[in-house]
Amino acid sequence: MLDIRRLHLLRTVVARGSIAAAAQSLNLSAGAVSQQLSALRREVGVDLLRPDGRTVALTEAGRVLLGHADRIFGAVREAENAVAAVRGTVGVAVGLAALPSTVARIVAPALTSLASLHPQLTVTCLVTDQAQLRELPLGTVDVVLGQRYHHLPDTTPRGVDTHRLLDDPLLVVTAADRAGEGPVDLRELATHRLVVPPPTTDCGQAILRACHQAGFTPSTPYVTADIAAQLTLARAGLATALVPRTAIDPTAPGIRTTPIEAHPIRRLLFAATRHTDAPDPTATAVVAALRAAARDGRATHPDADADADSDPDPDPDPDPDSDSA
Repeated sequence: MLDIRRLHLLRTVVARGSIAAAAQSLNLSAGAVSQQLSALRREVGVDLLRPDGRTVALTEAGRVLLGHADRIFGAVREAENAVAAVRGTVGVAVGLAALPSTVARIVAPALTSLASLHPQLTVTCLVTDQAQLRELPLGTVDVVLGQRYHHLPDTTPRGVDTHRLLDDPLLVVTAADRAGEGPVDLRELATHRLVVPPPTTDCGQAILRACHQAGFTPSTPYVTADIAAQLTLARAGLATALVPRTAIDPTAPGIRTTPIEAHPIRRLLFAATRHTDAPDPTATAVVAALRAAARDGRATHPDADADADSDPDPDPDPDPDSDSA
């Protein structure tokens, strides 16, 4: 009989791209992972992986086995969720991955709420610039607070459900003493010196694509994904920043925030969970807390309702309570 733990190792190696990366994520040595994969190879009697440059790739037999492994682990999760649903109570542990820009206004309030409502629940929170949806099928985390920019395609993988939290527009951030009142046209920033995230990030790509669609190539002398650094440069009058509204403290001194009326740049914040037929009460509780925190945080921004009402590019899923695979 196949060892389910070795199947999990195979899935992790494929997801991470190499034995070394899988070992690091599992807190194992590369040698230990290699030994277990060798044992799995002996069990099935055929090679499952092959070298592919600096990474590894599945053989045909490996692809077949991985497909079955995905279904096996899916069945295990369904069994766990079915028992949890019968029990009807929130569990004792859950893993959450979230973007740094969401911690202050969504994650921290949600965790506070969960601690009050479900004191037995321990939440392990991974804060990362790239909250990877691929962690969900691996079981590394149970809920991901992710983002999708409206200028970029939806890359949500199969087997993942997304639960919309809110639209989060980017605001123009300048020094407080800079002239200008009211919403701006993105094209007005053609003469500004911008501080932007690297073009390899979702936000950086969205800003560049939006500027190009507005008819100009932005001047970007400052490149950093650190929002605190972006705000510091804007406060000093050295650059104009484009920062998601949720990531900005509306009471922060020394800066002026202005919405973009024409050619806006927006990201959709969502909570993602593994797709299951039987609902998981624990993941459901986390999503509910994130949704409530997002709703409350939105209310702290005086411009939130106005720009939502004049939304020129509504999300294809307008129901905030609806899910999509």
